[in-house]
Amino acid sequence: MKKHAIYYCYDAYCGWCYGFSPVMKKIAEEYAETCHIEVLSGGMITGEYVKPVSALAGIVKAHYPMVEETTGIKFGQDFLWHMENPDKSDWFPNSLKPAIAMVIFKEIYPERQVEFASDLQYALNFEGRDLDDDEAYRHLLEKYAIEAEIFYSRLHFEAYREKAEEEFELCRHLKVTGFPAVFIQASDARLYLLARGYTSHETLKARLDDALKQLNEG
Repeated sequence: MKKHAIYYCYDAYCGWCYGFSPVMKKIAEEYAETCHIEVLSGGMITGEYVKPVSALAGIVKAHYPMVEETTGIKFGQDFLWHMENPDKSDWFPNSLKPAIAMVIFKEIYPERQVEFASDLQYALNFEGRDLDDDEAYRHLLEKYAIEAEIFYSRLHFEAYREKAEEEFELCRHLKVTGFPAVFIQASDARLYLLARGYTSHETLKARLDDALKQLNEG
């Protein structure tokens, strides 16, 4: 049976995507037999937006309590230290490296994309790992039994960088201006928008069920 394609546009540095990750993990489990979820990295922090963490810390401090209250997710003290002490932090947030990591992972485990995206966000937002540092990924290589030599060679290979940048461009083509966003493929040329911004599991499931019913009847 051919699976329906769902596109989950997220960014590793997006706090609302972190809060949304339990919703997507549950959806991925519930619809594993009927849908394939393709995670697309959005490139939220690239180019001129790549700046020291001090440029973002104030925004994060202002918004993370709302993310916690709305979604039930918790940000870790090791992450929040960098937001509270940006002058002492050496973080330089950049969406590119975690996007390349996602491309590599998808090639190895295409059916576990949502799980890996969630792990990346937990590594950043709870454990306080710097996703612009190669070593931030080593514990996940052990978890998913990926050979470090293979992963790190690909992490710095131009072809994988290009694939990550293609995902950024695809998200722009889909007119995704905020994350997260979820689409379902209706035809070769048409996508239905299921979610823009944080959406509860109950709401997303209802929209997805309705879309699947229409597609299956059509």
